[in-house]
Amino acid sequence: MTVAGDDVSRSRPEVRTRSGSLRGSLEAGVAVFRGIPFAEPPVGALRFAAPRAVRGWSGVREAVAFGPPPPQGGHFGMDALARETVGEDWLTVNVWSPDPGPGAGLPVLVWIQGGAYTIGMSGLPEYDGGRLARDGGVVVVTFNYRVGPEGFGQIEGAPANRGLLDQIAALEWVRDHITAFGGDPDRVTVFGQSAGGGSVAALLAAPGAAGLFGRAVAQSAQGTFFAPELAADITGACAAELGLRATVADLSGVAPHRLAAAGDAVGAEAARHGGRWGKPALRSVTFSPVVDGAALSVTPWQALTAGAGRDIDLLVGHTRHEQRLLTALDGLLGQVGEDVAAQTLDAFAPGPDGARAYRDAHPEAGPDELHELVLSDWLFRMPTLHLAEAQAAAGGRVHAYELTWPAPGMDGVLGACHGLDVPLVFGNLDRGQPAALIGTAPEAEDLSAAMRAAWTSFAAQGDPGWPAYDRDRRLVRLFDAAPTVTAYPEERSRLIWRDHAFPVLPLLQRGNPEGQIPGR
Repeated sequence: MTVAGDDVSRSRPEVRTRSGSLRGSLEAGVAVFRGIPFAEPPVGALRFAAPRAVRGWSGVREAVAFGPPPPQGGHFGMDALARETVGEDWLTVNVWSPDPGPGAGLPVLVWIQGGAYTIGMSGLPEYDGGRLARDGGVVVVTFNYRVGPEGFGQIEGAPANRGLLDQIAALEWVRDHITAFGGDPDRVTVFGQSAGGGSVAALLAAPGAAGLFGRAVAQSAQGTFFAPELAADITGACAAELGLRATVADLSGVAPHRLAAAGDAVGAEAARHGGRWGKPALRSVTFSPVVDGAALSVTPWQALTAGAGRDIDLLVGHTRHEQRLLTALDGLLGQVGEDVAAQTLDAFAPGPDGARAYRDAHPEAGPDELHELVLSDWLFRMPTLHLAEAQAAAGGRVHAYELTWPAPGMDGVLGACHGLDVPLVFGNLDRGQPAALIGTAPEAEDLSAAMRAAWTSFAAQGDPGWPAYDRDRRLVRLFDAAPTVTAYPEERSRLIWRDHAFPVLPLLQRGNPEGQIPGR
């Protein structure tokens, strides 16, 4: 940190990176640098291109405000937030460091936010890294990456997986610059939740990410990976909303917010295409990483089974009631009838006897619970567990957890739902939309402290504080008001899904038979 003789200078830490000098702010003892470009703005001639390394600057660049978020969909009002911020520097990083100097050598935690690959911005208050950095003695990095059609649309003339390429570029920036902020480039842990957890899984399989991190945390990893034909068909539908084709030539002149809105329109009507898009259409999952043979040649489960993560320490886990929040957003909480549950089981349970397997394994479960169980398992719980299974089978080291604490916020109706882990891991219990899940529960502070200690210990030493997962004992940490270590508790689901491979999701047919979304 810059040593100065007055209060103003002491409160404005400076670092010098390879690109130039930066002046940040001092917040509760942590040096914070926001809005640092890691790639050139992906606009104009660079729109729909792979990220290009940022040019340096002279003088001292102010780094006190988040960069503008990328264009995105309208869920949770994210499109409005994106349009409120002026500028085209969508690709920026933010750094929190308790000791910003080249000799500190602190572990580094690099966060990838979720949002169904459709929304997401690093400047949300729930992603503030100050408490995690200060209490854990780590450097925390967050960043923006392209989402929706800009980042994951399959566009003729453009590389696939541009959002994933942005993530790799951000990690390359960390490798090249984090020493200046007190971080150790040889002790980088990437962690993410939901689509961010799916991104972590993708990075484990991506050749371009090799060597950029030594540890990884996948929280509620989204398990959808698309074939190029499926991604192209969905992006073609987005372009058709605008009367265009999904080509760089056609879409380059479309305002980014209009393209994002077209993606929203397709997502809202995705169930009509269930006959050709399959399960993703039935859950309005219209963007995901593409197994294109370039950025990704295989799925994460295939890569880990083949030993791709053998030298990477892995921590994976999910919440108990992943689907419950999504059911509430669907307007179906407490409203699922037997017909809807039957449709959901038929569509999403694995194998020809999957629906019967769920009913036999859960004879006490009503329609609501069956609906919740199979959708939780399909999208988050079993993809995450299978990462642990694949890593362990290949001889790699992996630790597993499940968040079981039923959050009392919102009258406690959402239980241990999707996204609850985010405020607990960051320690931001009173800010951002997820804080509504916490309420005023006094035990949340202790639970958050336990999760933060586990994550930072894992980043520092590769050990979160409980035994590694193996395929014999299957020990996991349960995070609750009284955390324990026990055998993986979702054994009935594990057995139902044990032979499922989570394959690349294909384009089923090129016709236009209309599907039915369960409950709609």
